[in-house]
Amino acid sequence: MIYTKEVENMCPVNKGAYHGPAPIPQEGKWTQVKEISDISALTHGVGWCAPQQGACKLTLNVKNGIIEEALVETIGCSGMTHSAAMAGEILIGKTLLEALNTDLVCDAINTAMRELFLKIVYGRSQSAFSEGGLAVGAGLEDLGKGTRSQVGTIYSTKAKGPRYLELAEGYITEVALDEENNIIGYKYVNIGKMMDAIKAGTDPMQAIEKASGKYGRFDEAAKVIDPRQE
Repeated sequence: MIYTKEVENMCPVNKGAYHGPAPIPQEGKWTQVKEISDISALTHGVGWCAPQQGACKLTLNVKNGIIEEALVETIGCSGMTHSAAMAGEILIGKTLLEALNTDLVCDAINTAMRELFLKIVYGRSQSAFSEGGLAVGAGLEDLGKGTRSQVGTIYSTKAKGPRYLELAEGYITEVALDEENNIIGYKYVNIGKMMDAIKAGTDPMQAIEKASGKYGRFDEAAKVIDPRQE
């Protein structure tokens, strides 16, 4: 250590009591984090690119400072999907600090990593009060049975009103309207269930029918439209 002459000429003074860092909640315990290896948490972070054309939701499951599980979800930009593929390979096995200082290919994913890091190190994780934390594999639960991201896609114009295209239930095939053209329900196809049925050998048209459902007062519709064509 190199000191200036002014510091060398100073007399020593004790700095007093040292209580360590403030404890943060981690996996059902209050812990004093001094090293990256002291961190264990599962949580999410959301990031965006500089022109805000796309966004990323990043989920990491960290055990003893090491990223054991990663879920990368992107929306809004076609190139981000390939970036997510690369980031999924890059992240696992890295320490939390390594991941923070690694180029994750897409600016939105890098921003999500920064936001997630801040949440974890300040004890604002999803597993903060879960005793023993969440098992590796818990990230898949966000995707549901069909293992697909939860995406809502709605398109609207002043002249023609809203069009439901995709909601939590799935791909919207038909929208139900009443006599005054208000939306009162919709019909959808759960893509995850449909693909599972097709892979199991079901005829594609039968698979679509089995994976279809209705929401709201669909059967009371005065008119039914295809939101992508009408």
